Amino acid sequence: MNLDESFWSERYLSGQTGWDIGYVSTPLKEYIDQLSDTDLKILIPGAGNSYEAEYLYNKGFKNVSVIDISKIPLENLLERIPEFPKENLLHMDFFDLNETYDLILEQTFFCAQNPELRKKYVSKMHDLLRPNGKLVGVLFNIPLNNDKPPFGGNKSEYRSLFENKFIIVIMETAYNSIPQRDGNELFVKMIKKGE
Repeated sequence: MNLDESFWSERYLSGQTGWDIGYVSTPLKEYIDQLSDTDLKILIPGAGNSYEAEYLYNKGFKNVSVIDISKIPLENLLERIPEFPKENLLHMDFFDLNETYDLILEQTFFCAQNPELRKKYVSKMHDLLRPNGKLVGVLFNIPLNNDKPPFGGNKSEYRSLFENKFIIVIMETAYNSIPQRDGNELFVKMIKKGE
C-alpha cells in the first residue's frame, strides 16, 4: 500500500478520518499545559487537522511548525487560524525535512507510517531534535492493522525501537486518554541521546 499524498488526501475528502477527534487530545493537552517556555521550537508531524498546533498557538507558542503530506489539513488549520504563520505549514514528506526542534509532539503519526519505516522514523526523529530535545506524545498499545493504517504495536516493541537513540523517561499507559482510547495509549516522553 502506497501511503502517499493522494492516499491521505482521499481520506480527508471522503471523511475517512477516524483519527480526528475534533480537539486536542487530553494527554497532549495536559503535557502542553505544563510547558512554560513559549519560545520552544515545536514540530507536529503528520499533524492532521492540527488541534495541538491550534492549542499551542492560542497559548502563545508562536514557533510551532506543522508538517503533513496532504495539503488539506494544513488548509483546514489556516481556516481556523488565519494568522498562523504560513511558513510554518510544511506541505511535504516528513522524511525530507531538514531542520531541528526542541520538541516534537507525536499524535497518531507513528501509527500512520508503514511499519517497515519504523527504524527510519526513529532515526529521523533523532536527527530533527536539538541536543536534549524531546519526543513526547502517545503511541497505540494494541494490535491494530497489518494491511492499512493505523498500525499497532506494543510497549516492548517500542522500547527496543527507541532505546538506542533516546532516553526513555516515560512509556506508560496514559491515565488521561479520551474514553474511546482508554487503556490503548502509551504516553511517551523521550530525550534525544547524544551522538
